[in-house]
Amino acid sequence: MVPLPKYRPKQLSLGPLETEILKIVWELDSATVKDIHDQILSDPDRELAYASVTTVLNRLTQKGWLKCDRQERSFIWQPLLSEAQAQAIQAYEQLQQFLAIGNPDIVAAFADDLDRASIDQIEAIAQKLTAIRKAQEEQ
Repeated sequence: MVPLPKYRPKQLSLGPLETEILKIVWELDSATVKDIHDQILSDPDRELAYASVTTVLNRLTQKGWLKCDRQERSFIWQPLLSEAQAQAIQAYEQLQQFLAIGNPDIVAAFADDLDRASIDQIEAIAQKLTAIRKAQEEQ
């Protein structure tokens, strides 16, 4: 289980190309524009300008997803969060939006429509929450 990180990007929403490039950076751990551009162009059906990759990397940096370091004559981009941490943040935000509805009838109708596997997952989550709360009380 990946804990919810304290660091949050400034902007969570990403476009399709931003998401694709961020996934490439996660796969490579760190990358140059050329690394990313070459990987995208490895698909013969794709075209993308080198400058477009640079623009998207700069946007991801401004949004707080990446950091950029200059090493000699090139720039290296690295993620500020792991992919698992990003998924945890996005799941948390979605859950908060769902709970913000505040209507117990809607939440109950949703819960009533879950299959057995989902109910088992919810019960496992409830058990983890109980254990976490108990450990916090003991501290």
